[in-house]
Amino acid sequence: MLRRTFLGGAEAASTVSFLPARPAIAQGSRASVLRFVPQSDLTIVDPVTTTAYITRHHALMVFDQLYGLDAQLRPQPQMVEGHNVEADGLIWTFRLREGLRFHDGEAVRGRDCIASIRRWAQRDSLGQALMARTDTMSELDDRSFMIRLKRPYGLMLDTLAKLGPPALMIMPERLASIDPAQQIPEVIGSGPFRFNTKERLVGARVVYDRNPDYRPRESGDVSWAAGPERVHFERVEWQIMPDPGTASAALQNGEVDWWENPINDLLPSLQSNPQIVTQLAGRLGNLGTAVMNHLHPPFDKPAVRRVVLEALSQEDFMAAAGGDDRKLWRTGVGIFTPGTPMANESGLDVLTRKRDLERAKRDLIAAGYKGERVVLMAASDNPVLGALGEVMNDLLRRLGMNVQYVVTDWGSVVSRRASKAAPDQGGWSIFNTTWTGLDMTNPVAEQVLRCGGQRGFFGWPDIPEIETLREAWIEAPDNTARQAIARDLQVAAMTHVPYLPTGQYFYRTAYRREIRDIVQDQFVFWNARREA
Repeated sequence: MLRRTFLGGAEAASTVSFLPARPAIAQGSRASVLRFVPQSDLTIVDPVTTTAYITRHHALMVFDQLYGLDAQLRPQPQMVEGHNVEADGLIWTFRLREGLRFHDGEAVRGRDCIASIRRWAQRDSLGQALMARTDTMSELDDRSFMIRLKRPYGLMLDTLAKLGPPALMIMPERLASIDPAQQIPEVIGSGPFRFNTKERLVGARVVYDRNPDYRPRESGDVSWAAGPERVHFERVEWQIMPDPGTASAALQNGEVDWWENPINDLLPSLQSNPQIVTQLAGRLGNLGTAVMNHLHPPFDKPAVRRVVLEALSQEDFMAAAGGDDRKLWRTGVGIFTPGTPMANESGLDVLTRKRDLERAKRDLIAAGYKGERVVLMAASDNPVLGALGEVMNDLLRRLGMNVQYVVTDWGSVVSRRASKAAPDQGGWSIFNTTWTGLDMTNPVAEQVLRCGGQRGFFGWPDIPEIETLREAWIEAPDNTARQAIARDLQVAAMTHVPYLPTGQYFYRTAYRREIRDIVQDQFVFWNARREA
């Protein structure tokens, strides 16, 4: 019911053009241009300063990675030609492939890689784990660099292949030397596409041009972010269409080629069109979370957070996100992606037992809630996030909270969540977001489980017990030991409540049938081609 309020525009296709006007010089033949409808507009272009997936999609086009993660979660050499490990795992030497160049014509050097790792590590939990164990990083020559460790670090390649946002991307040293709290002033990478700033139209269009100087790997299988990144389109246009009905009509008309995240209500119409293909966007699904601001009342109190956890119904949230098809969502979901090694059921009785809203209202007052304003942010241009926001708004109001419901575009949510001001002074209290299952498979990759205060995720939870357990997980000698720690972590998370887990859902992506060889489970734009 809530989900359908986002349909807005007409579902049926028409002859009206939905694309914004483009300069005549930019018009290319249909065969050479791929038109894509992303989940939202691109508001942040620096992949280090945000965990927004739309920025990660953008970053994978214009930047490159040292290692690419494949579908089996194995790091594969990407920019790196090879590496050596010496001194019982304390010295790692990496050599770059020949011919790597940035979009400004400068060669990619070892010092660029070192500076990029350092900048990124200040904002990422895996990066922080690496730097805590690093003695020195140094350039050996233009194509080689070394990482000398204080003690062995078994997650080295997993860290350098970080795919979930913020993903590790290599940029020129002059950009990587900028404070990670600030945006880079220009987008210069070495990836297969160049960011076309001249044709950027905020709220309407993002344009990428094929990088003619890019040299793909010569071998390997194309899988997720791994393998040769061969580009078959001269140009990729992201057409921003917040209204699902408009996007559906444009796809069925052939005005666009690919729609990232059609809402489930529109799938029957799309699937009935013989020119449209739909497929699951990812086999690990997406996990929903509600992020709370731990700096200010009321969610600075663990007891208040716990009451909301006990009152929420994952079924309500996932029905809004996944629709009427029960096969497309799952409840009883804790802090790790179901079906992956760290997933467990410890402490989940708080989520699976019967809800008692009247008791929760009394418990909320006993927990110390004094009627403080709760600023709930929600995204209007992302149907799933918008629907989750509606459910959260309903829940908090039924609990008796003084809710200010702020509905804006996702880019504005991303910008505002960085504010540490009090909720009634331009800050915020809570917002819903989702993560791909890949980013919730372990306690180091999981951004919302970073509980180191100012070094933590937005909301800045400060929970020493969780940080101690995360560190123990990194140091664990084997998977059996890590699974035991994962169980303790989930119990701690259900007790201290760094965030609210709202379940797992799956969605389908949709594209025109003539588009072939799309990389499975990731939104990347190499390998894809148009069938003649």
